[in-house]
Amino acid sequence: MHTHYIGTAGWSISSAAASHFPSAGSHLQRYARALSCVEINSSFYRPHQPATYARWADGVPDHFRFSVKLPRSITHERRLRDGAAELDRFTGEVLQLGTKLGCVLVQLPPSLQFDTAVAAAFFSALRQRFSGMLACEARHPSWFEEGATGLLTLQRITRVQADPPAGQPGPHVPTTEVAYLRLHGSPTIYYSDYPPAYLASLAACLREPAQAGSWCIFDNTAAGAALFNALDLQARLTDLPAAPAHSRA
Repeated sequence: MHTHYIGTAGWSISSAAASHFPSAGSHLQRYARALSCVEINSSFYRPHQPATYARWADGVPDHFRFSVKLPRSITHERRLRDGAAELDRFTGEVLQLGTKLGCVLVQLPPSLQFDTAVAAAFFSALRQRFSGMLACEARHPSWFEEGATGLLTLQRITRVQADPPAGQPGPHVPTTEVAYLRLHGSPTIYYSDYPPAYLASLAACLREPAQAGSWCIFDNTAAGAALFNALDLQARLTDLPAAPAHSRA
């Protein structure tokens, strides 16, 4: 049986979507009773106290999972080099999520070219601190070549399938049996609403026998489409009624 984690980047609930979520509790508690995961992007910009992560974990159901984005100080400033202290701090914080920490997301800057030695050392260091799922969203063409594919496969790093893709010169080539999709909105990034036909096709793909499981994060949050898209896709995968499109005003 496939395990699908469907959610959005962040757990804000707009007034337009509020009726599709329980009315009681914090935004996170309400969100987590309707969707199965969330991606924490704020960790990219600033650290959170270990106690904050522990509180978030305590407020969600047992089946719920968090994906946490690695800080930009590691990916964009140090560019994967000499980041041991930052990795220690980050993992010391996020491990407070316990079993609800489902994935660590590594998003790389578009200008960062693949370097075998640097990438191997970085992912080995991260693996020493966290044995769970790692996903990498690279955006330079060199990260889609054979050498990078081999390293990600060897290190069990899931290559993110992004829409729209950045830097990817051809079809998506997976590196693990679990998919991690980041749907930013297309044609207008962060804004565009995915139509029902697209979500139906996506649901069919996620049900394919070769798919061991999936994470699907909607990042088209700027105009509020992400929550409705996530609820729609989750309903298609669980045979529940979808959130009606006309309520997305």
